Amino acid sequence: MKVVLDRAFPLAADADLAWQLMQDIEAVAGCMPGAKITERIDDTHYKGTITVKLGPATMAFKGDIEVLALDAVTRSLHLLGKGTDATGSSAATMDLSAAVQPEGETSTLAGKSEVTMSGKAAAIGGRLMGPVSEQLLKQFVANFAARLDAMKAQQPASGATDAGASAAPFVPPAQPAELNGFAFFWAMIRDWLRGRFSHKAPGR
Repeated sequence: MKVVLDRAFPLAADADLAWQLMQDIEAVAGCMPGAKITERIDDTHYKGTITVKLGPATMAFKGDIEVLALDAVTRSLHLLGKGTDATGSSAATMDLSAAVQPEGETSTLAGKSEVTMSGKAAAIGGRLMGPVSEQLLKQFVANFAARLDAMKAQQPASGATDAGASAAPFVPPAQPAELNGFAFFWAMIRDWLRGRFSHKAPGR
């Protein structure tokens, strides 16, 4: 089963700062709920895990992440991730392309992802794969934006750092240790109800 998402999100930070964060693969992976980089093999190859909880069932995927392209001119990133669960009954592949586009003093994060799942994971996800992926993407962008806010807060007000001064340690935003499918399902229902009632509200 394959899910393709092509979205763009506004960021309250300039393109240079957003690009600085995007080049940090460990930090980018840390923005994904339930995901974690466990080993850095070299500049373009990593090993990682992602934990998914659907009610009483918990699936832990282990796999490899390869940086296919990292272009400073276009501020773009291309990743390929492949993984299987501990039992070998489920497999997943993610092809992700993302780019930071300047918008004056702010920027836009544009990305396209193709996620393919097979085995038990695909059977459990079924028709929810698309909506759950949408909610996952929203939370990823929220975490990415929170990291940008933290980076902006560390920048000196003058825009320059004294020679020899060290930057304050980065504190990542808190996020759940695992991807909770039911939490995303409730978020989907909430968004659906909000849209339904807003469309049916009588005009005044």
